[in-house]
Amino acid sequence: MAALETRVVGVLSDIPADDWDALHDGCNPFVAHSFLAGLETTGCLRPDWGWTPQHLTLWDGEALVAAAPAYLKENSHGEFVFDHAWAHAYARHGLDYFPKWLAAVPYSPVTGPRLLARNADVRMALLQAITAHLRGAGLSSAHVNFHTEADDATFDADWMLREDIQFHWHNDAGWNTFDDFLGAMDSKHRKNIRQERRKVRDAGIGFRIVHGDEASDDDLKAMHGFYLQTFAEYGNSPAFTLDFLRHLARQMPRQLVIFLAERDGASIAGALCLRGGDTLYGRYWGASELQAGLHFETCYYQGIDYCLREGLTAFEPGAQGRHKIARGFLPTLVRSRHRVADPRFAMALSGWCAQERHSIRQHLVQLASHSPFRQIDPA
Repeated sequence: MAALETRVVGVLSDIPADDWDALHDGCNPFVAHSFLAGLETTGCLRPDWGWTPQHLTLWDGEALVAAAPAYLKENSHGEFVFDHAWAHAYARHGLDYFPKWLAAVPYSPVTGPRLLARNADVRMALLQAITAHLRGAGLSSAHVNFHTEADDATFDADWMLREDIQFHWHNDAGWNTFDDFLGAMDSKHRKNIRQERRKVRDAGIGFRIVHGDEASDDDLKAMHGFYLQTFAEYGNSPAFTLDFLRHLARQMPRQLVIFLAERDGASIAGALCLRGGDTLYGRYWGASELQAGLHFETCYYQGIDYCLREGLTAFEPGAQGRHKIARGFLPTLVRSRHRVADPRFAMALSGWCAQERHSIRQHLVQLASHSPFRQIDPA
């Protein structure tokens, strides 16, 4: 392979969108140039919140051949892979854990490609460039969050594996309708879901689904208002701006999907999703009033219905939430990789990660035993 040049890019819009998007298959909206550059240009990423773009790229002359969407982090906010204990351990030894380098999608615990490259050899070269950058910049560590299982083969033993559990819906059975989906469940769970849906209908609530190119500015304002309200209720700082939603509606018109709950012509709740090649990704929700079953209908059942109508085979409704199991979202492993520069910490954390993975796998088995689906005896 010819010598490749490593460049650290601080403004993604400096790279032509077509060049960036040629490095991935377009199936995951979160690594699209439009999504990542939009975060930077619409006020969603701020250095004082710990996010400074530091995308690492490889070039063959003036041709972009590999890239990792990445950020210099001054904290662990908005990552969903928790390493606070690591930072505290560094501090106890008088060392600085921050800044660290992170390849991820900000505020989005969604599995997808992180090492974007034209082929496997260039992808390996990209990982080597990341390691060289870690050393050259004097950083404590490098992290690659929510990478795909296919990327496992790229990482060597120096990249520690961490695993966690999310709850995903998969249509492996070939269901065509919501009734088909319910028919695969045991009677208890099937009855519970029907009751939850009925409560919403009986309250006079209907739903309107709009893609980005169908959403009015009032729709976008309503959805952003619901998002802000949810963050306020939990005492968190919202990162996504209304301008970012407007940007998505313009630049990713068929990938932005908003589910609006309405009564008497007024929106009372909403869920914001992004659509990939075969997967719907639930991101944010909010409501202006309390109503039994409204959260489940808006965030889960409307999304499942949409997947079944549109032929999507998977639905990832967001991180955490054991309550999702009873609604057809089964426990699924997600992964991240971590390289720590200090060999003493690396050795200690390697054993810690192994213990964590063992516990996570045990918990996965326990959660899977609560599946709502009927067990079919093999013929």
